[in-house]
Amino acid sequence: MKKTKFMTAIATIGVSAMLLSGCSAGSADVSADGGPVTLNFWSWAPNTQKLVDTWNAANPDIQVKYTDAGGGKDSSAKLLTASRAGNAPDVAAVEYPTLPSLIVADVPLDITDLVSDVKDKYDTGTLSQTTFDGQIYGLPQDIGPMAYFYRSDLLEKWNIPVPTTWAEFKTAAAAVRAADPKAYLASLPADQWAFYAGVANQAGSKWWSVSDNTWTVGIADEASLQVADYFQDLVDEDLISTDPILTPEWNAKVNSGTILSWPGGLWAPGVIEGVAADTVGKWSMAAFPQWTAGDASVAYQGGSAEIVTKNSKHPEQAAEFIKWLNASDEGADLVLTVQNAYPAAISGQEAAKSSKPPALMPQQDDFYELAATISSNAIPVTWGPNANVAESAFADELNKAITAGTPWRDAFKAVEKIVVADMTKSGFEISNK
Repeated sequence: MKKTKFMTAIATIGVSAMLLSGCSAGSADVSADGGPVTLNFWSWAPNTQKLVDTWNAANPDIQVKYTDAGGGKDSSAKLLTASRAGNAPDVAAVEYPTLPSLIVADVPLDITDLVSDVKDKYDTGTLSQTTFDGQIYGLPQDIGPMAYFYRSDLLEKWNIPVPTTWAEFKTAAAAVRAADPKAYLASLPADQWAFYAGVANQAGSKWWSVSDNTWTVGIADEASLQVADYFQDLVDEDLISTDPILTPEWNAKVNSGTILSWPGGLWAPGVIEGVAADTVGKWSMAAFPQWTAGDASVAYQGGSAEIVTKNSKHPEQAAEFIKWLNASDEGADLVLTVQNAYPAAISGQEAAKSSKPPALMPQQDDFYELAATISSNAIPVTWGPNANVAESAFADELNKAITAGTPWRDAFKAVEKIVVADMTKSGFEISNK
């Protein structure tokens, strides 16, 4: 399929999902032979089968068969292959940055008309991750607005204030180095593309935007270049580490208290607990540091949504299932309590306020109150159709800059050139050639 079809699809207002599903089984919850409809569903989230069992017990006419398709990128690759073969599942989980590339490949159905009744179940920023030029291609399930996780015991011991701005982050990083020369406030390596995309977005950058079928790539816009300068300054002054995270070495440093914080998505506490169980009760969460004091805007890092695929013969029933799974009070609560994820739906976030905090920080009773506030300040984001190319190029170019001691801003510029060249080659209209 030509990539320009993506632009036609997302720019065409009023495409009727009912028309697109006209060759399906129709609105009745029965298959062609008069029996119950069976939907195939791919995901990877923990305990998804329990959610499916709950649905199946209450919906005998629409039964869901669940398959664990593996996480993230692996699942998307399998989904693309299956779609090209004409046998993709009816419903599939996808990570937000991968959705545009799947739209390019003609995998998801435009479900705008099928889910318009639950749009108000989401904050604007959350729904924007599955919406392109007003057309909805999936329903958000869980989200990862960025927050700040830190060793409250050690910062208190060393009388280091929790940073509320990035300027204060630098001050705190210097104080940690002075208190313990073996310790760093954080490690922010080159392969953490999603982190750098998030802080650039928070600073006002739009790494991708689209208007009237023309894309603009902003990976090297002025806001992003200032972000590059800021973090390079921290590295040049040896105030943060760029060693890889989620490795045995990083895990050991987290356990020993020589890595003191992790700026990341709201899913981070479960990861930290998994690799540093002995530090339970020593961590706290705060709002993400701000570029401008008083501006609580925050970006997303991580999360997933469910799509209805164009291969589905039962798109209406599939849409009913994902509306229950992601937007209903019951489904959103199960995402929180059974899958241990932070729900995308507002009702799930409200329900979370009365839940116990994550096991990593049992003492922080206001965890979910704070999480809801953070989420309400999340910024709408548009991911580009070749986010995978950007991710790979970013890690390569920034690693080169770190190793050679060359300007990080040059690495950001190089990534933008690679992304623009790839999009141009693929047939997209680009404003900044």
